[in-house]
Amino acid sequence: MLSFDYNEAFSRNIGWLTRQEQAQLRHKRVAIAGLGGVGGVHLLTLCRLGIGRFHLADFDTFDLANCNRQAGATLSNLGRGKLDVMTRQALDINPELQIKGFADGITADNLDDFLKGVDIYIDGLDFFAFQARQQVFSACTAKSIPAVTAAPLGMGAAVLNFLPGGMTFDDYFRLDDGTEAEKPVRFLLGLAPARLQMAYLADPTTVDLPNHKGPSTIMACQLCAGVAATEALKILLARGSIRTAPKGYHFDAYRNRLALTSRPGGNRHPLQRLAIALAKRKLGI
Repeated sequence: MLSFDYNEAFSRNIGWLTRQEQAQLRHKRVAIAGLGGVGGVHLLTLCRLGIGRFHLADFDTFDLANCNRQAGATLSNLGRGKLDVMTRQALDINPELQIKGFADGITADNLDDFLKGVDIYIDGLDFFAFQARQQVFSACTAKSIPAVTAAPLGMGAAVLNFLPGGMTFDDYFRLDDGTEAEKPVRFLLGLAPARLQMAYLADPTTVDLPNHKGPSTIMACQLCAGVAATEALKILLARGSIRTAPKGYHFDAYRNRLALTSRPGGNRHPLQRLAIALAKRKLGI
């Protein structure tokens, strides 16, 4: 059996990265909450980038409905904990990884420990996990930790970066400005003001925001992992331009379109308020 050598394992990154930058990434610590559709692919992508330290949180197990998109969802893993499965896959890429697992997911009791010493947070939580997401992003703001969310929408990805000193997650999405039933609408429209994915939705009846249901694709999850890892690289190495909230972008592979979005005031922007009102009327909220 070949022995592991970090420099050799990630040598093909050199060229797009300098050796010094690769060495920096080796000592960076990334927190990922949620290891399902996007979170699992985030982890494996960042492992192959050469990130050396992770804090990972997930309380869930794999089931058959996860097989269309989740990196750890295989028949042999059904019923197994996502944290255990994805930790094993990550260590199979880099056995020198430092991984701290949080098998209860994100809670008020472990949030400080989850973010302790972290250089960046990458959002992998379920779309509808609003309370946990608000708690994590608020803690990142308080601790001056950069946070990235890349949303898998249709066959594309919508990206928002929240950096220290910039607009916060709460100020952008304003999830608490409406009722609990409105939160999915506010989150979805805040993530993707351009709504590129809606032009080719084949069966609208599969989108049921009030009951926390919606379709998904593996293409979107993998695109999210690629763009989130790229944003993480730029933030961690302080290299390249970064669009920060209220600016974002949405790339849709099906439509071959890139939309650079900007919503000053976030969901308080007049266009967003109109879109939210129309969506609420359509959904009967």
